[in-house]
Amino acid sequence: MFVLELTYIAPIERIDAALAEHVAWLDAHYASGVFIASGRKVPRDGGVILAVGEDRAKIEEITRSDPFSVAGVCEYSITEFIPTKTAPAMESYRQELPS
Repeated sequence: MFVLELTYIAPIERIDAALAEHVAWLDAHYASGVFIASGRKVPRDGGVILAVGEDRAKIEEITRSDPFSVAGVCEYSITEFIPTKTAPAMESYRQELPS
């Protein structure tokens, strides 16, 4: 699993100009099953996405295709982690530590 942290590097007006395309991009990755949660940070200086996948390179490729990235209005930080404990509703994402 991955935590994708977006940090805005442009004025909010430029963020808002790319927002509709960004939301469509999010929707496509929810539909594919890669994204499982997302939202704005408070204060509104970026966002956070929880993503699932086995391949960090694929996740990096996905972030580069974000209209925010393409427009040069955000930077991504990607943290991979192993979800060994989850709420019952997220049990299907739980993983065992490697041996």
